[in-house]
Amino acid sequence: MLEKKPKSRLKRVLGLTAATIFVAESIGIAVTYGLWYKLNTERDFRLYMYKNYNWVLEGYYQVGERVGGLKTRELDTAVWTNEGKI
Repeated sequence: MLEKKPKSRLKRVLGLTAATIFVAESIGIAVTYGLWYKLNTERDFRLYMYKNYNWVLEGYYQVGERVGGLKTRELDTAVWTNEGKI
């Protein structure tokens, strides 16, 4: 009959580390997608980011301009200026 041997400590630690990294990356991807979705759908949220976290909004605008050729920055600036918010 075959004897059962316990997993080596190294395999157990590597498995736990891999699982932890997978969970952390999944959470990071979910948070990033949530932020992108909110930036992509809500102009008021973009205004909040413009006033408080301009570097995040700048990255959002740059990706949109390079990948999709979008003019979201100009549209947002025009709307905010007409509404007197900036």
